[in-house]
Amino acid sequence: MVYPPYHPPYPVPQTDPPRSPRETLPTMYDLPSENPDEPGLPDEFHGLQPQLLTRSFRCHRYPPNQIFIGSDINLYYDVRYSQWYKRPDWFLVVGIPRLYDEVDLRSSYVVWQEGTNPFVVVELLSPGTEKEDLGEWAEIESIAEGEERLSEAASDPQGNGQSIKKAPPRKWTVYEQILRIPYYFVFNRRTDRLRVFKLVGGHYQEQELNPTQPRFWIAELNLGVGLWQGEFEGIDRLWLRWYDDLGNWVPTDTELEQQRAEQERQRAEQERLRAEQAEAELANLRERLRSAGIDPETL
Repeated sequence: MVYPPYHPPYPVPQTDPPRSPRETLPTMYDLPSENPDEPGLPDEFHGLQPQLLTRSFRCHRYPPNQIFIGSDINLYYDVRYSQWYKRPDWFLVVGIPRLYDEVDLRSSYVVWQEGTNPFVVVELLSPGTEKEDLGEWAEIESIAEGEERLSEAASDPQGNGQSIKKAPPRKWTVYEQILRIPYYFVFNRRTDRLRVFKLVGGHYQEQELNPTQPRFWIAELNLGVGLWQGEFEGIDRLWLRWYDDLGNWVPTDTELEQQRAEQERQRAEQERLRAEQAEAELANLRERLRSAGIDPETL
């Protein structure tokens, strides 16, 4: 087993000339990839939907080795508070190596080490997460309003022995104002409502969707995301799925294999029919020769 190189405690004192952020700031090896105090996936849908998005994503504008897709892994976003993270249900980064340093699978995504922010984020609403995922766009009051998660304790400047704790921002603020992610999709499986937000002038603007056929086109990827009614992993329902410039749903890897197998079956069947037709035509020719008094075996 190959272990990652040892990284010293952070922050590392600077030198003259200054050392690079790769040497002085935490990397994914230094930051936790799991939080034991957080609950696991809220339901099975949160496991299946990201799989479909990943397995139907096929972008010809970027080679596969320049695409990273993350699902339910820590996204560290602020070097000033290096322990703060969000955990998107699904996110896409383009134009970076598929592997960390082109050699290792990622356990988390650390933006100050990667140098590239996510391009698309998808959040799947759960009960009680609407304020977190939608900020002021949320249509209900969060039951956790005012109960911000606390972290990054600091000493009391008055020296009275108390602690000062700073609350991390919600996902909406992180995606819009800190990471400035261009496209943000939010899907509520309980109402089957898809909402799309595009970063315009530094702020998210909700995009108008066709209520009977919700779809949104991302020109930079030459792909779009829409609601597809169909069966995935044995479950028939509405799913988020990618579609191409012809409006066709992009097939998953399994569907591609099934299509190839079906094409091969049809090709073999056509070959069989052509062989039977040729044999029938040859038999008919032999019969006509015999009727004319010619033995076809002597030809």
